[in-house]
Amino acid sequence: MKPESWKTEPESMPSPIRRNWVWCSIQFVLRFVFVTWLRYRARGIEKIPRSGGCLFLINHQSFLDPLLVGLPLNRPISFLARDSLFLVPIVGWLLKNAYVMRINRESASSTSIQSAVQRLKHGFLVGMFPEGTRSKDGSVGEFKRGFLALVRRTQSPVFPVGIAGAHEVLPRNGWLLKPFKVAVVFGDPLSPDDIQLLSQREQEDKFVALARQRIMECQQEAETWRR
Repeated sequence: MKPESWKTEPESMPSPIRRNWVWCSIQFVLRFVFVTWLRYRARGIEKIPRSGGCLFLINHQSFLDPLLVGLPLNRPISFLARDSLFLVPIVGWLLKNAYVMRINRESASSTSIQSAVQRLKHGFLVGMFPEGTRSKDGSVGEFKRGFLALVRRTQSPVFPVGIAGAHEVLPRNGWLLKPFKVAVVFGDPLSPDDIQLLSQREQEDKFVALARQRIMECQQEAETWRR
């Protein structure tokens, strides 16, 4: 029998609309740090519905990415983190109260999909990085196909999101934040016709290419804006 900490979701989930005091406090501190030190900017937030689940497909440049995407939002957003982190004192408490979903590395694919679907059905914003790993140079890499299973199983809107500058602020193997500008652009949601491509297996490649192109456009817009 698996330990309690390995459950994919608690019996009752927090509100998907109202932020708790922990996340509000984190946002307050990060806004000051990111806006002053990184000259952080974000746009396209008005496109996000005030209620209901939404899936964000995001390019991955840095460990900062979940914070950069969640920072301007007035609603909670959930990302995934390995379950062992939840056992670390203080860190685990912060993750739990910052709406992070735990994932068991031994069953990562099925667990992450199940957790994300549950959150989306509950009305949460959920963020996912289709590249599966951080970019080495800031460009949008090739997509892993695992995200397709989640897109298929959700009836929620799917938004492309582009981040620019995070790889310069905190590159791979970096530990200190460097003072480079960072920008985030929330794009228009993929249309029902776009998502309908996944109803046919032979159209998967076309959908992957389309999703990647939309994220690249957001990332390029963010890159131009920050410069």
